[in-house]
Formats: sequence, C-alpha cells, structure tokens
Amino acid sequence: MFEIIIILFTCIMLCVTLVPLLPSNHWLSRVWEFPRVQIAVLTVSLTIASLFLASPSMAIVLVSINGLLSLYQIAWIFPYTRLYPIQVKKATAPYQQSIKIMTSNVLMPNHSAEKLIKLIQSYQPDVVVTLETDQWWEDALHPIHSEYPHRVNCPLDNLYGMHLYSKFVLEDVQLLELIEEGIPSIHCYLVLKNNIKVKCHFLHPAPPSPTENTTSTPRDRELLVIAKQVAGQTEPIIVTGDLNDVAWSPTTRAFRRISGLKDPRMGRGMFNTFHASYPILRWPLDHIFHSEHFELGSIQRMPSIDSDHFPLLSELVYVNK
Repeated sequence: MFEIIIILFTCIMLCVTLVPLLPSNHWLSRVWEFPRVQIAVLTVSLTIASLFLASPSMAIVLVSINGLLSLYQIAWIFPYTRLYPIQVKKATAPYQQSIKIMTSNVLMPNHSAEKLIKLIQSYQPDVVVTLETDQWWEDALHPIHSEYPHRVNCPLDNLYGMHLYSKFVLEDVQLLELIEEGIPSIHCYLVLKNNIKVKCHFLHPAPPSPTENTTSTPRDRELLVIAKQVAGQTEPIIVTGDLNDVAWSPTTRAFRRISGLKDPRMGRGMFNTFHASYPILRWPLDHIFHSEHFELGSIQRMPSIDSDHFPLLSELVYVNK
C-alpha cells in the first residue's frame, strides 16, 4: 500500500516538474514554476520514504526519479538561499544617501488600513508603493499625506489601483498602461540630495490564472518591455512592485539578464511575500531590482496587514559609480 502511494505521488511530481518545460504560456503550465520549494520538499521526502517503504527493486527506481527531481527543483531555487554568493554588496554604515522603499499589495477588499499606517509610521520609509488600492484606500491613507507631500494617485476598483507616496521630489511622472488596458504602472525620477536622479519603475502586471489572464504572455511582455528600456542605461535605476512572478522563473531570469539589474535577495533568502495566510504555500512575488549604483542597506518582510501579501521593506544605499 505504501509503495503504491509513493509511486502515485512520484508520478504526480514528475508531471508537475515536466509541465513547465512545455512550449506553452498557459497558466496551467506556468503555475508550476511557483511552488518549486514545495515540490523539492515533497520529492526529497519521497526519496527518503522510498528507501524504507518500497521493495528493493522499486526503491532503486523511485529513489533515482525523486532524487533527480529534487536536484532539478533545488537548482532553480538555490540562488535564493544563503548558500549562494550574494549578488549585491552590503553597504557600510553610516550611509550618505539611501532610499528606503516599502511596497505593499494591500488586497483591495481588506480594510485594515490602520495596520499599514502603523508600519509606515514605525519604519519611516522614504517611498511607499501601494497596490490594489481603490478610492477607499486612497481616503484611508490620508493621515500619511503630511509625511509624503509628493504623490501619484491611481485608484481603481479592478484590483490594479496603484498609489505612490514619496518624501523625495518626483519628476517626469508617467502613469502608463504598458500592455493591458486597466493595468497601470508608474514611471518617474526620484530626486535625491545633490540633485541625484533615480529612474523608478513601479509595476503590477496581471498574473496567469483562471480568474485573470489565461496565459502569462501579458505579464511576461510587460516585464521584458521594462528590461529592454533600462538595458544599457547608465543612470541609477530601481524596478519594484508585485510582479506576479517568482524570483526564479524563466521570465524573471530573462528580465535580470536583459536589464542588467541586480537582485539583492540573491544569496540572502527568498523573502516570500505571498500567501500571507498559508505558510506552506509561500513564494516571492514582490520584488526589487536595481542598477549597480546601489548597495544594500537592508531588506525585510514586514508583519501582516491582513492582506494576502506581506509588505516588503528595502533600503538601497546610493554609491557613486
């Protein structure tokens, strides 16, 4: 009986590992790029179980298959473990110039605005980016306006509203729908001390899912459009937001390769921000990438604000390059 169960789960793990290799952008294929950590844990468990619960002849087959599946999945997620070399150097305090950015997908029906406000007041980020914010959220966050005089408001009731709150002056602000109507993104310069300007792109593309887009094509296109825009640029650049993609996916890898931007999580951890309510089903959907002009001050996942996402707080230290 145990051997049959192990064989059944091995077949399932083999299928969900192979499906993303198909030449398809359908959500049923791409969704299996997300739970690579969970699949790796299951295949390692099946490898161990096979040694003790399967017959000797079948154990050889099951251990071989699950061992290979484990190694394959681990290879994808390995850069986001502490065993991997860090990509972004840790800045040495005291910092001359830094940007502390908090991104928060609030989950539009969630009305725990006071929890987000409390986090903002406690950690005092220089920039706050809120996603899925509608008019209710815009009104509820009015108490932080005095601290953040520079703002971009885009309240929507379709789960893709976006607001930007900044202590820095904003220049050349653009509110664009890059790929899909009703899916906005914010593009602007943050003006730091000494008139240093940092080009910022705040994104929230729609995910591939049965309730959103049938395929990942619109999301992938938006990320690659930005990657190509910033490729070869010499100015300081930051790209951040809920990208509805995991850090290790082929699309995000292509984004980093084409853009040349760095990921401060590499060698430090995954910083899983979704799903806040299910600890065993979490992965990194909220991202921050930057040009070589920055070192890392800190990066941390914030406490829950009753959303399905945890906020992400990152401090990037500007270095003269």
